[in-house]
Parts: sequence; structure tokens; C-alpha cells
Amino acid sequence: MIFKKLIWAIKRHPFLYLTRFRLLSKNSSIDAIETVTYNNVNPKSEIPDYFKEVNSRIFENNKPLNDSEIVKQIGVWLKSHIKGGSGLSVPSEQALKVMLDGLGGVCSDRAQVFNNFCVLNDIEVREWGTTRGPYDNAYGGHSFNEVFCKDLNKWVLIDISYCIMFYHKNDEPLSVIDLYKKLRNGHEVIYKAFDPSFKIDPTRINRNYLNVDTIPFLVCNYSNKVYDKYLKALGPYLPVFIIHFIIFMVGKSYFYRFPLDDYHKIFG
Repeated sequence: MIFKKLIWAIKRHPFLYLTRFRLLSKNSSIDAIETVTYNNVNPKSEIPDYFKEVNSRIFENNKPLNDSEIVKQIGVWLKSHIKGGSGLSVPSEQALKVMLDGLGGVCSDRAQVFNNFCVLNDIEVREWGTTRGPYDNAYGGHSFNEVFCKDLNKWVLIDISYCIMFYHKNDEPLSVIDLYKKLRNGHEVIYKAFDPSFKIDPTRINRNYLNVDTIPFLVCNYSNKVYDKYLKALGPYLPVFIIHFIIFMVGKSYFYRFPLDDYHKIFG
């Protein structure tokens, strides 16, 4: 028990967070990320079977025709069936089972399983994170997704943890780039839940999205198959941050792209 507490404390030490950003971050541009998707690295054939089983349950009664409604249905189902809890550092299939059993799952866990459901439903998806510049240890960060909805012909920010999308003056949801351009230009934005029964805490939305020091970054090159393989093989023996470092050293790690900000702001 003491060893587990020590590992938990080490994983959350600011030094590890900042080292991760130093190793994995790249400055980018809006044009450069246009074609970056989770689907490019994770074909449908490599998604674990349990996701396919759960996907059938999500659409057991009906499946919408439009991508924008399909992702909402996935989000509502996941929020209704996942209680949440502590972060998980296990293979994706096991993570989904743990979350559906009500035994854990933070924003990054939800975002990662949502990626796989989008792949199964032929919807382009990618994962984003936010941090602060300068880095704020009291905040840490947040994870969410962005999907390309063919019915809207655009990328749309979708937060599975809260089941919300962001809007400006009309009913067309905003992309991640749309949101932060409007915020930085002083424009008003609003957010809406997919399901009116979901209660949204404005404090959490302000903290995770609307703080003036918030910096968004795109998670790139995350191979579900690669991370599952290493977590299965090494998870029983090594702390997860060491496993991630091994994956980095063999050249198979994910990395971060910063299309709007110089990532060096984090270290300011």
C-alpha cells in the first residue's frame, strides 16, 4: 500500500508533467493539423473486440444517420454508464470494463475509449488536451475530443466527460480552433449538454476551457495497439510512467502538437 501511494505521488509530481511536455511537444500550425486523426494510426481491425460488443449495446435500439447525432448518442450512453473515479493505466479493453463496472476513469480515459467507438462508426476523431502557460500544478490539465461530422462538414469539439459542445451565436457547434480563436478575440461562447438531464458545473467548464492562460494541444500518433501491447506485457512489473518512457525510447510514442501557442509558454 505504501509503495502504491509512493508511485501515485511520483506520477503526479510537477517534474514528470513538465518533463513529458519537454520530450513530447512540437510547435505546429492550424494547416499542419488539418489531416491529423486518430483513425490514421488505428484501423478498425485493431480495435479490441470488447469495444465492438459495447458498440452494439449503444446502438441496440436505433442508430442515427448523421455523425453529429451518432457521437452524441455515444456520449450520452457512456456518461450514463460510467461513474468515473481515479485514473486508469491499463490496456484499453480492461479500462473500458473497469469504467463500466463503476470502478474508475478520468477525462483522458473517457476520451481514449471514445476514440475507439468513433473508429468503429467510421467517424474521424482526435484527442486534445489543455494545460496552462505558465504551467499550473494546481490545475494539471483536461482531455477531450474533436470529431469530423460529415453532415456539418467540419471539425467539432466534443467533451465526453460533460457531454457538451460549444457554440457562438448559432446552432453550429465550434471546433477547438474556433473556440479558442473566439475566446481570444473576446467573443461570447456558450456550451450545451446533449441531454437536458445532465447537470453541468460552470466552475469546471471555466477551469478546463475558459481560463485566459489555457493552451490547447493535439495528441498525435497514439497507437492503441502499441500501448495495449506494452501495458499488458509490462504493466504488472513497472510503473506506467516508465512504460511510457520505454515506448518513447523505441520511437513509438504519441506526441503533442501546439497549433495556436508556443509550447515554451508552459515553462515560463
